[in-house]
Amino acid sequence: MTPPLSTVIHPRPQLTRPQWTDLCGRWGFAYDDEQVGLTERWYEQADVFGRSIQVPFPPESAASGIGDPSFHPVVWYRRTFERENARLAPDGRLLLHFGAVDYRARVWVNGRLVAVHEGGHTPFNADITEELTPAGEQVIVVRAEDLPSDLAQPRGKQDWEVDPHRIWYHRTTGIWQPAWLEPVPPTYVCSLRWTPDVDRAKLAMSLGLVRSDDRPLRLRVLLTLHGVVLADDEYAMTGTDLSREISLPAGSTSLNRQTMLWSPVNPNLVDATVTVLDSDGRTVDEVVSYAGLRSVGTSGGRFLLNGRPYFLRLVLAQGYWPESHLAAPDEGALRREVELIKALGFNGVRVHQKVEDPRFLYWCDRLGLLVWGETANAYEFNPTSIDRLTREWLEVLDRDYSHPCIVTWVPLNESWGVPNLERAAEQRNFVRGMYHLTKAIDPTRLAIGNDGWEHIVSDIFGVHDYAQDGETLLRRYGDYEAVERTLQRVQPHYRSVVLPGFSHNDEPLMVTEFGGITYVAGGAPFFNAYGTVDSPEEFLERYRDLVGALLDSPVVAGFCYTQLTDTEQERNGLLDSARKPKIDTDQVREITGMTAAAVPGDALARLEAGDEAAQRAAEF
Repeated sequence: MTPPLSTVIHPRPQLTRPQWTDLCGRWGFAYDDEQVGLTERWYEQADVFGRSIQVPFPPESAASGIGDPSFHPVVWYRRTFERENARLAPDGRLLLHFGAVDYRARVWVNGRLVAVHEGGHTPFNADITEELTPAGEQVIVVRAEDLPSDLAQPRGKQDWEVDPHRIWYHRTTGIWQPAWLEPVPPTYVCSLRWTPDVDRAKLAMSLGLVRSDDRPLRLRVLLTLHGVVLADDEYAMTGTDLSREISLPAGSTSLNRQTMLWSPVNPNLVDATVTVLDSDGRTVDEVVSYAGLRSVGTSGGRFLLNGRPYFLRLVLAQGYWPESHLAAPDEGALRREVELIKALGFNGVRVHQKVEDPRFLYWCDRLGLLVWGETANAYEFNPTSIDRLTREWLEVLDRDYSHPCIVTWVPLNESWGVPNLERAAEQRNFVRGMYHLTKAIDPTRLAIGNDGWEHIVSDIFGVHDYAQDGETLLRRYGDYEAVERTLQRVQPHYRSVVLPGFSHNDEPLMVTEFGGITYVAGGAPFFNAYGTVDSPEEFLERYRDLVGALLDSPVVAGFCYTQLTDTEQERNGLLDSARKPKIDTDQVREITGMTAAAVPGDALARLEAGDEAAQRAAEF
């Protein structure tokens, strides 16, 4: 059952406990342009925090209450909480969590350093129990360092110039995802991941435990789907890690393919309750999670979902809001974004150069939307950028591994950070390394070494092509001979699509960026890299022409339209920056939904009404 709009979603939706304290809201704030805060020990002072900021919005944004987009490479935060309000048990522990702090963070509690983290898109936490005073006010101080001129820092679409230029946007510095407190028992579950095996009807679980002693423990795992118990198992646990394969009743009359497997049309989720028990059967710790049973693969030039060909209709989303930048303006905006994408007829999203909030992925899981997981890239190639991107990417893979919505990993885009890929062996080796590292961590999903062009290793042959008429797209991708000619002789973005040593064989060919149609009602665009139209009618006709050309090709296995919303000076969204449609959404949905699977227009209406035959046609 989908939670109501008013439900507060846990900031870490796949490992939740009922008790947690939201730390978002007003914090003390200070710029440290002279970078004297460390030597002057600002973490022990209160009077330097003369301003306030609304967390989790970056200070560059209006939503923060600061709204200063100029260069401020170091910022400080301060807030307090009462120990009594943290709901800490007498023998329990208290964890302090941060969803993301861009880019480098240090955290103090009551003047003592508790955490150091580097990476602007990934979470970290600290056990702060020993730093707490016995009662009363507790002080949290955060120092965030985000150097605009450091191009070896993975920054994605955040601009390194004072004013945004071309395709880059205002920066997001400091805390931009939720911060929260979580009381836990002395022995507690610290990690949990799920790996589905559809062919063998199994769900693998890997669990990590922080133990306060070596007493014997047992682990109970309860799995349910639509109220039906799939498994209720117990295991002995003697160490800190446990991995088990749980068999599922795939052949039962109450659970079949339609009601059991996860897909965009049928986003079935397995609810999980994991309980740690002592030898007397008393609960030591309990967490709630969920998983999705689905498989991803390729065969014969097609993308496979649950073993069957599935045409990908993705839209590129920057995940950027004018009032709050990379941070969502509110929790409901994350759900609304998923609903908007589905309403336009897309079955997936490529979140571009950003690691999106886990609550967005939760709604993709819950409502049914495929995701290509990407990360922010650097713009220089050197040992520092290699180290930074690799470490952060590993944290991305760890954080998001269990989300069924994610079907493809994209560590690098358009040779960003590897600008001499065609001629530099060390850069080609790095791309290969990132691809194989990704596949080593997660062999269950597809991976693209470098999306867009200059392919040397990939499970999907992703090509970026911003041709502005369908005739050109058909000439390039209309049949197998045209595709081979395009890959070998045509350079859609003045880049070699294929580098020596790699050839297009059985990998699905997808046009993973196209369109970019720019339309600004009542004025000219600030920036136009693709093509401009003068009216909603012309916009819709060009969209129909481009999408129709790709759908007419027997070779193309999917596409990603650029882009969902206007973002600062890039005015090529289907929606404007306030998420208002520029063109008729019903017609967009009809055009987008007419895939190679050929769901008729009347089937779309029946699909909304819950017609099972229409759902099967749309899915398979």
